[in-house]
Amino acid sequence: MRNRSPRAAGFYMTKRLQYRRVFMLGLILAAAFAGLGYRLVDLQVLRHEELSAQADQNTHREFLLEPRRGDILDRSENILATSILVKTVCGDPTLIGNHQAEIARALAPLLQMDETDLFQHLLPRSRLGGKGESVTNQFVRLKTKVPVETWQKIQTAMLNLSFGIDETKLPRTEQAFYRILRQKAVFARDDQMRVYPNQSLAAHVLGFTQTEERELDGIPVSDICGRDGIELTLDSKLSGVRGWRMTGTDHRGREMVAWREQDVEARDGLNVVLTIDSVVQHIVESELADAMAKHTPISISGIVIRPRTGEVLAMASLPTFDPNSPGRATPDERRNRVISDVVEPGSTFKIVVVSGALNDQLVRLGDIFDCEHGHFAYAGRVLHDHESFGLLSVENIITKSSNIGAAKIGLKLGQDRLYDYITGFGFGQRTALPLPGEVRGIVHPVNTWSKVTVAQIPMGQGIAVTRLQMTMALCAIANNGLLMHPMLVDHLEDQNGNIVARYSPQPIRQVISESAARSMIEALKTVVSAEGTAPKAAMEHYTVAGKTGTAQKVEDGVYVHGKYVSSFIGFFPADNPELCISIVMDEPKEGYYGGAVAGPVFKQIAERAASYLNIRPDSGEPTTLPDAVAQAGNHPAKTIPGSETKQQ
Repeated sequence: MRNRSPRAAGFYMTKRLQYRRVFMLGLILAAAFAGLGYRLVDLQVLRHEELSAQADQNTHREFLLEPRRGDILDRSENILATSILVKTVCGDPTLIGNHQAEIARALAPLLQMDETDLFQHLLPRSRLGGKGESVTNQFVRLKTKVPVETWQKIQTAMLNLSFGIDETKLPRTEQAFYRILRQKAVFARDDQMRVYPNQSLAAHVLGFTQTEERELDGIPVSDICGRDGIELTLDSKLSGVRGWRMTGTDHRGREMVAWREQDVEARDGLNVVLTIDSVVQHIVESELADAMAKHTPISISGIVIRPRTGEVLAMASLPTFDPNSPGRATPDERRNRVISDVVEPGSTFKIVVVSGALNDQLVRLGDIFDCEHGHFAYAGRVLHDHESFGLLSVENIITKSSNIGAAKIGLKLGQDRLYDYITGFGFGQRTALPLPGEVRGIVHPVNTWSKVTVAQIPMGQGIAVTRLQMTMALCAIANNGLLMHPMLVDHLEDQNGNIVARYSPQPIRQVISESAARSMIEALKTVVSAEGTAPKAAMEHYTVAGKTGTAQKVEDGVYVHGKYVSSFIGFFPADNPELCISIVMDEPKEGYYGGAVAGPVFKQIAERAASYLNIRPDSGEPTTLPDAVAQAGNHPAKTIPGSETKQQ
């Protein structure tokens, strides 16, 4: 075998080395392409959905468009409740780095926050994500309800923020960091704040709102929610509908309008126009405040209603609260006593039994009843009058407010028909006024009545009513016997003033005939005469029809001596009623008879409201009363142990 020459051997060795290198290069290229292929499969197939979502998150943003909450207006479209634009100031701790101290020092005075607290808010915090990974918070709410002017000052302060270094000498990446910090580390979301410009005016009607924080598809949002009054019952109408915008963004997070995909405008809430007249409401509240100071009752309420339509022009209860800061008020102050409290009505309830008997033609105004000189024994009980009355006509039973006379009319009417008229006038049922918290009152079914109940109820005992129920019952008499639903909302309108829905007066039923109502009105006119129980309620140029009530309070099932609920409900002009006004005091001092303490408040409100509303007088002669008559009704009642309490 021939040996290769050294030169040939070297050539073959070189060839083998080259082949080996080519082979290794091929393996490396094959591995690289295999890795690249796997990476492409991983990116395009295995992690397609995850990375697509991340890409969308980086280049797309969803902007929530907040609707403006509708206003609440009075009948003349004066603003009672409105919303103003404010900002919710937020921070992104991931963009702040270690500069929390500088930012807190600059912004704490503007945000009216403690600098240390603000520093703590700006610190980054980690939490576990949905897949168990560590996620740093990119959103922290610093302050809500910030005025727009304050937010502008915050923006200026951030742009002028100094970090004590010459940023022009820094690398471009660090310069970009500080630029983004100033522009985006502190940002704001649009928000609104509910404002009641008249403070406590009509507070129990308007109610109040509360801001609720929640997340919508991972985006923190604030919702203004009604919590009482019209704000609650018409919350869905006032709130509107949130809109949204899906759009593309550049690397700085700015919107690229050309990439906008979805743009659904927010639909603002509707304005609610009430039947409330803010001037009449103010008149009522100011007069109630004066009476509160004079008689220091636990509470006092007033209602003004148009009898023909049921429109509520004013509704007030003291003590009251400021809906701008409801948290400072007690639950007692926030309670609308007009619809949520029930009391025995006292002698105002005589209108039910007498009008029912007139309607059934069981009595006429001139019929005479023996009032037993103030003591009437029936079913093992002794019923009493506040004075010793003998023979009284039906009309005079109303004039003098005789308990015994009313009891005897109730006996003549009978328990079944009495119950029919009680329910017919709306007692024991909610009036469906669009306010929360209304109660039914207490009306026991006939099969639970004792023998004496038919005589007690005409006196205003053994039954409990709301102030609104009692007022609507008298409105029915003023309205020729037709009971109306109370009306608080006149119409709904959009932000441009276009009417979306209008509400009309709603009759419920004809409770008594027109002739019975006219007879009842004639009797009620005498209540404010010199011989009646409420001469202090008489008006100078208007004929008034009304009824007093002085109900002894019940506590733990027992009538309490010295504690009374005093009331006067009346309407004018008596033969062509424009307004019905109810005044109720709970435990007044310095007098307690309804005619003496509530009658004058009625008169003051009625005369001021009549002047404002230009109601035509129906009486040319002013009414003058001697001092002795004006003091009528101030004498204390005598309580006989074991007897039924006296009502006037």
